[in-house]
Amino acid sequence: MLQSRTRLWVAAGLALAAGSVGSAAAATPTLRYTLSMPAPQTHYFEVEMTLGGFNKAYTDVKMPVWAPGSYLVREFAKNVEGFEAAAGSEKLRTEKVTKNTWRVYHPKSKAFTVRYRVYAYELSVRTSFIDAAHGYLNGTSVFMYPADGKQLPSTLEVRPAQGWTQVSTSLKPAGGSFTFRSSNYDELADSPIEIGNQKIYTFTANGTPHTVAMFGDPKVDETRLTRDMQRVCEEAQRVVGQNPLDRYVFIVHNIDRGTGGLEHLFSTTLSVSRNAYSSEAGWKGFLGLVAHEYFHLWNVKRIRPIALGPFDYDNENYTRMLWVSEGGTEYFSNLITQRAGFLSPDEYLGDLSNGINRVENTPGNKQQSAAESSFDAWIKYYRPNENSVNTGISYYDKGEVIGAVLDLMIINETKGQKHLDDVMRYLYDRYYKQLGRGFTDEEYQDAVAKVAGRRFDDFFRRYVYGTETLPYETALSYAGLNLSVTPAPTPMWPWARASACWWQANGN
Repeated sequence: MLQSRTRLWVAAGLALAAGSVGSAAAATPTLRYTLSMPAPQTHYFEVEMTLGGFNKAYTDVKMPVWAPGSYLVREFAKNVEGFEAAAGSEKLRTEKVTKNTWRVYHPKSKAFTVRYRVYAYELSVRTSFIDAAHGYLNGTSVFMYPADGKQLPSTLEVRPAQGWTQVSTSLKPAGGSFTFRSSNYDELADSPIEIGNQKIYTFTANGTPHTVAMFGDPKVDETRLTRDMQRVCEEAQRVVGQNPLDRYVFIVHNIDRGTGGLEHLFSTTLSVSRNAYSSEAGWKGFLGLVAHEYFHLWNVKRIRPIALGPFDYDNENYTRMLWVSEGGTEYFSNLITQRAGFLSPDEYLGDLSNGINRVENTPGNKQQSAAESSFDAWIKYYRPNENSVNTGISYYDKGEVIGAVLDLMIINETKGQKHLDDVMRYLYDRYYKQLGRGFTDEEYQDAVAKVAGRRFDDFFRRYVYGTETLPYETALSYAGLNLSVTPAPTPMWPWARASACWWQANGN
């Protein structure tokens, strides 16, 4: 029963700023969080949030409804319990005004504290979890924020459960034991935290310290792990040619069945089968996942569609460009793994053939474009049903093969002088560094045209925003490859509306 469980509280608070205490106008808002977990076996985090310097008669605090990188409204507020607030010993009036907003009535500028607990028992890369073995959290599903204060810097003190000695996060230390700082809520929300007794490995890639926090005690060769991850990271950095990091953290959950990864600004969380390291296929699969999530620190976290930041945490953030953000990242992750020496050319072509097969043997590929698939991620990708294969296509799969074809077309137009890497470099310099924003759909096409020396508007109209079959044969011929298409004897799915073929890229 809930009543019998020891409660865990997370506190976030705003203290009065230095200066004139008597002048409300002079008070500078401040924010501090405290995360506790005194009884992890009950699956609760407890939060304390101290706020000060707010000049209104009330302050709204909010919980996000989704986690960036995972395009589904997950309603994290459903796990919040015991919300209350106080100013010193005075209990404050609170009310819930929307599904994810709580209103706190408080004296103007006086510091007050909000307390609540969060039930966390879903171990995935996009949610939060705590039990007797360890705790893991994504900020969006645990930490609230002042509705008018997303840009406020904050400090976070983590108080691990008894017997836990490690806290792994990309947040920067703020002095004191397990105390960290964030420049704004986006950074706090985008910095997952692993708490427990996880094993720590380290390596340096291009002068940047990297940490690998391993939960699950897998049987893995530490020397091979850090050496091969270093090679993947250094190869990934060569694509854009600029290193935006001063630190990076891999949080790796080794469980019975891995579920993938989720990217963050200075870190990633990987969910991996604990048996993956025992076979060559499993090892290469792990390194491919490392390459994919690590390359996201450029593609998505810095090179991004304009809709993906700053985030609206209350609503869906729509874009038609996930085929670039996710599918393009998958295309580059295979290239990175091959360039780093972990895939032979034939193995790489085999992976590309498999990608073409996934797309062309999905009947929904003729019903939904890559752009539509991206836009509808919020209602379709994470909620498939028995008819999904007939009505939709994965923006991961379609984006990967679009990336391959587009890359070959750029290489052909420039006689081998330019390729898709150069498009990423241009986007990084122009939109991330110079303009400090994301790019529009049209600006992505402009970037391709600038690199290639001519426009590909017809290509985008037919194959990205339309559902015509990509010109595989033509594109592959630029690299001296041919495509074999063999009709399959029976459809891959009994309910499919199209017969299946086997597509394979081969060297001449």
